[in-house]
Amino acid sequence: MTPTHAPQIPVVVLAGFLGSGKTTLLNHLLHNRSGNRIGVIVNDFGAIEIDAMTVAGQVGSTVSLGNGCLCCAVDASELDTYLETLTGPAARLDVIVIEASGLAEPQELVRMLLASDNPHIRYGGLVEVVDAAEFPATRERHPEIDRHLAVADLIVLNKTDRVADAGLRAVREAVDAAGGRAAVIHAAYGRIDPELLFDPVLRPDEDGSFRQLTFEDLLPEEDRTHDSHLHAAYESVSFTSDVPLSPRRFMAFLDSRPAGLYRIKGFADFGAGDPVNRYALHAVGRFLRFVPQRRARDEPRTTQLVLIGSGIDAEALHKELTDCQDAWQEATEELERSMWGVLRYVRRPDDDEA
Repeated sequence: MTPTHAPQIPVVVLAGFLGSGKTTLLNHLLHNRSGNRIGVIVNDFGAIEIDAMTVAGQVGSTVSLGNGCLCCAVDASELDTYLETLTGPAARLDVIVIEASGLAEPQELVRMLLASDNPHIRYGGLVEVVDAAEFPATRERHPEIDRHLAVADLIVLNKTDRVADAGLRAVREAVDAAGGRAAVIHAAYGRIDPELLFDPVLRPDEDGSFRQLTFEDLLPEEDRTHDSHLHAAYESVSFTSDVPLSPRRFMAFLDSRPAGLYRIKGFADFGAGDPVNRYALHAVGRFLRFVPQRRARDEPRTTQLVLIGSGIDAEALHKELTDCQDAWQEATEELERSMWGVLRYVRRPDDDEA
């Protein structure tokens, strides 16, 4: 029997050069958590205490941010140790954000996450924050920024309110060229929609009662208007099908997904011939993973996907996914062969079991 897996905690790497607005963006996420419990790891070589104090309001290797959120200030060599702590059942976290040093190589942190033996985490994407006002000067001082943009999954072009239209167009063109297929969104004061990085969660307290109001719930409506249209920076496309997908065509779609398509999440059904009833799908940037799951006895067989990105063509995406749906009727033997492409991205059962 194919095992199911406990939900993994997404780990998001937040990178960007000094002064780009990483900590401002992180504080925005902490105040607009949509019910999530966030773990924060501050990775700052030589100035750990400063960033930890800025984020948490106090100094220490591990501090509480309130509402169950935690902050750890670590060196890169300690990353696995703190991930083990933050993914323990007692922490009850929904997402972990690593704020990288302004002088760090973000791809090294990504490699460490992808190589981690911790079965409780999954890669949540590399978010590169860019100071739009200082980008030309930063690029001149740090030409390696092009390399950082090239490996990013999401680029936040921050401080766009400080740049005239013509200058912003030039910066955007340069960022697009360096960032390749990464989604790019504009922001001011680090205000991005948290749904880009993690899903809203609403859980009862341990005694089963409804949770208390959080800080953002208590904000007066007029104080929340600056965030009311954050979703305009990106598009969210939903796709549902009661007809199973062709694994071969669906994998071809995933392999050629367009630039700007940042996240894909949901469930895919590949037909009755597959011994597993459905696969949970998680894609962020270039990263892709399927997790086999079994349906409840009375649960209908459906594919349910949400695609999130910037500058994506919703109609074209729907057409491509419908083409996958229309071609599912394959012989059992052909279905088994075409499932090989999916199985390449499934964690092995012994990854999670002793």
